[in-house]
Amino acid sequence: MADPVVLIHGAWQGSWAWAHLVPHLEAEGLEVHAVDLPGSGPETASAGDITLETVLDHLDDVLWNIGRPVSLVGHSGGGIVASAAGERFRDRVTRIAYVAGMMLPSGMTFGDLQTELQGRKGFSQGISDRIVYSDDRLSSTVPIEEAAAIFFNDCPRDVAMAAAGKLTPQAEGARAILPILTPERFGTLPRLYVEATDDRSVVLLAQRRMQDLVPGATIRSLPTGHAPQLSAPELLSRALAPFLLGRK
Repeated sequence: MADPVVLIHGAWQGSWAWAHLVPHLEAEGLEVHAVDLPGSGPETASAGDITLETVLDHLDDVLWNIGRPVSLVGHSGGGIVASAAGERFRDRVTRIAYVAGMMLPSGMTFGDLQTELQGRKGFSQGISDRIVYSDDRLSSTVPIEEAAAIFFNDCPRDVAMAAAGKLTPQAEGARAILPILTPERFGTLPRLYVEATDDRSVVLLAQRRMQDLVPGATIRSLPTGHAPQLSAPELLSRALAPFLLGRK
């Protein structure tokens, strides 16, 4: 029996972001859990109380409730969370797949990566210079038009605008995070990287630089924008399913 799959959304999103993909993965015989992370969506805690540890504690509860080792799938910034979870819960995580995800090496933030790549052919700030911060800078939002154009560029406009309208404020403590990873734990996990070649957020230059910085992942390439789980869920499922089923 294949391991259950935990889907980890990116910044400003929620479990809703996976709704079109879940039926395709379930049709492959996979048990799928799409989670809502602290720091995104309706929150009872203040943004200032949300950290990476808060998010990992939440995932700890999710994994214990599932009760079996799991595969993780992280989209965009959810890739950082997936990496950190793989490190912390190595005994309960069997593999990680990244979907246009931030597969960063230990000690590097996505901002560090952008600084390194600035000025190179194919570089773009993506959404980074469009983010609107709260007065206390503890949370951020993305304007709907900008989100539709950058996150959902390969979707019909009505679909892109509807998805952009679901984005919620994001606690910075769960977004601008620094993974600390070790070869003995994270480094022993099988990994799949599904790159999106028309991504306007985590651009292909950045995706491939992360593949170089964290080598060893199996690579699959999709001709999509940043969110293939919305624009091409069947195509994404075909890229993910063999890996999640343990067949590679």
